[in-house]
Amino acid sequence: MERIFAIGDIHGCSKTFEAMLFDKIEIKKSDQIFCIGDYIDRGKDSKGVIDIILTLKDEGFSIYTLRGNHEQMMLDAFTDDEAMDVWLNNGGGATLKSFGIKSLRDLPDRYLSFLMETEFYLQKDRYIFTHAGLNFENENIFEDKDAMLWIRYFERYQPALGNKLLIHGHTPEPLDHILNQTGNCINIDGGCVYAHKRHFGNLVVFDANERKLITMHNCE
Repeated sequence: MERIFAIGDIHGCSKTFEAMLFDKIEIKKSDQIFCIGDYIDRGKDSKGVIDIILTLKDEGFSIYTLRGNHEQMMLDAFTDDEAMDVWLNNGGGATLKSFGIKSLRDLPDRYLSFLMETEFYLQKDRYIFTHAGLNFENENIFEDKDAMLWIRYFERYQPALGNKLLIHGHTPEPLDHILNQTGNCINIDGGCVYAHKRHFGNLVVFDANERKLITMHNCE
């Protein structure tokens, strides 16, 4: 049976990501896995996170990657010095260190391609997956790509979604808030990289088949 999983913000926590995939949910090639962005920055092993995803794709797993605001900041940093400063001030230095490089010019092409091929949003059955959310003030909620990367603090119930559920991350929330959400917009950012903060430090997965949330505390 095909299972559908959405995985929240990882931020360089490769060991936790790996443990969630292989020990907790025990992924299979028949599964559909949607990663909702922010694979990089702040944590120690951004390269390792991307390597896990690329290896799974190479091995024939159905794993789909959304673009987070941190991937966008990294892409912007390739061509703009001011954007580089913004990225470095938001955890980009940890990403460079994980790749063992001092300049983005030295990033292997495979990883740049990975970043550029990430999607702003994807749909599957009753689910819409995006990183941050959607601009529900627009008549066409899929027009505003900036909102998909950056929006925060919108109402959790949105009639514009009809019978669909929006699965997103971007705004870290304490675990009890994550587990007790109502509405048709579900946030799965448990602040995995913030293990030093009380009530945070959790990687969260939405199991669409069981309509439940699966959590794993940071094990880096």
